[in-house]
Amino acid sequence: MPDLNGKVAIVTGAGRGIGREHALALARAGAKVVVNDLGGSLAGEGADTTPAEQVAEEIRALGGEAVADYEDVASFAGAAQMVGHAIDALGGLDILVNNAGIIRDRMLVNMDEVEWDAVINVHLKGHFAPTRHAATYWRERSKAGDTVSARVICTSSPSGVFGNVGQANYGAAKAGIAGFTLIAAQELGRYGVTVNCLAPNARTRMTEQAFGDIAAPEQGFDPMDPGNMSPLVVALCADEAQDITGQCFFVYGGAVNALRGWSPGELFASEGRWDADELLAELRARFPAGAAPAGMVAGMQAAGGQSLSAA
Repeated sequence: MPDLNGKVAIVTGAGRGIGREHALALARAGAKVVVNDLGGSLAGEGADTTPAEQVAEEIRALGGEAVADYEDVASFAGAAQMVGHAIDALGGLDILVNNAGIIRDRMLVNMDEVEWDAVINVHLKGHFAPTRHAATYWRERSKAGDTVSARVICTSSPSGVFGNVGQANYGAAKAGIAGFTLIAAQELGRYGVTVNCLAPNARTRMTEQAFGDIAAPEQGFDPMDPGNMSPLVVALCADEAQDITGQCFFVYGGAVNALRGWSPGELFASEGRWDADELLAELRARFPAGAAPAGMVAGMQAAGGQSLSAA
């Protein structure tokens, strides 16, 4: 196991599911952990200090060092307080794992403004705010002449990198997080900070509607176990991973895919500006069967041009 002794980590949304597994794995590797969790519902409502405190107590029972934190990651001031909590209580900050999230699934035609704003706020701003305050701390240390070897782990989703019906808000936020990872990696590398991203596929409170009917096996390996995500987090936080940055990893069971983002794909080249009718003709010639993500064209054709029903 990579040696993280002496390092201080913040894990947001660490009271349950994947975040809890990350916090425990980092602690087992030697890190001191700030266990952040507002303790709200899946929809982001309410608050409860119990989940964060329970995980912090689990870490202490293992012989590790941990403190519970209940700040709202989507609050700019709250995120600053959380970073300050790590520095004051545990002596610094080396690792930030942005994991907190909520869901408010709805088909696009039925989604209201509150459902959109709440999900974007917790996921996307909830990545920006903690990262911004952590980055300020690391930049100040770097400019003071200290050697910085810091890590940011972001959390995207298969819904963000592949798409998923009924999750326009969640998928848009998660796609934004993948883009945020790329830019943060480019900007923070000069200060000794790497920034990477996970797109996890696991059985949690957030995915129980999708995977609730996939029971854990009575024995043997469970590919849906949320703990399958955490070895990659520990590996990326090792000092030996200082040159791995700007990556998005899709993780399912024992499979880890280093994803590739937008590529040049199909090229339509002209020596000058295209005429719309000529470009339309070229599109139809190149894509005689249509062009859309897998299964979408067939579904549209089956609908006979009518709008798809929305739940």
